[in-house]
Amino acid sequence: MDYLETLKKRRSIYDFTSEVIDPKMIDDLVGAVLTVTPSAYNAQTQRVVILHNDNHLKLWDLIEQKIKDQVSAEAFGKAKKKLAGFKKAQGTILYFDDHQETKALMEKFPLYKEAFQRWSVEQNGMLQVNVWNALRAIDIGASLQHYNELIETEVKELFKLPKEWLLHAQMPYGKIEVVPDLKPKRDLSERMKVMN
Repeated sequence: MDYLETLKKRRSIYDFTSEVIDPKMIDDLVGAVLTVTPSAYNAQTQRVVILHNDNHLKLWDLIEQKIKDQVSAEAFGKAKKKLAGFKKAQGTILYFDDHQETKALMEKFPLYKEAFQRWSVEQNGMLQVNVWNALRAIDIGASLQHYNELIETEVKELFKLPKEWLLHAQMPYGKIEVVPDLKPKRDLSERMKVMN
């Protein structure tokens, strides 16, 4: 499949089958994508944690409990259905930035101090979309979730991660049960200008 076709097929997947995916294949794919994804000054501050099996379930149990503690029973009922879909996924990829290394770059290059913070978010975004498209190219679906503020401290404790790592996103992945419809796109003329 060519690259543009992969981009066209990528969607936020919320419904996964129970079909098992080889965890090592995921580990190898994500590792390869992490290796080739660029970063400003080749800083390589992106960090990834791949949760399989019980660790994947522990994450979504944690998220479910945190939401339950913060919202009404009615709101939780709606959230619980969505969370059940993520829990059914094969695993979850967590995306971080090693903020200690980003801070060191800010100090080393004070002229670009403010830019390094922005660049760390941009390069993490590149990694996320590269992994998402790489998964979709092999018929594995995913979505990008952001429960960061609710769970960051507990995630670091639960999985014994460095406190300097800043959590950017969670990506549940698995075999696709339902492919969502295409979302409407605005006219390209509103979004792109060509200057000859």
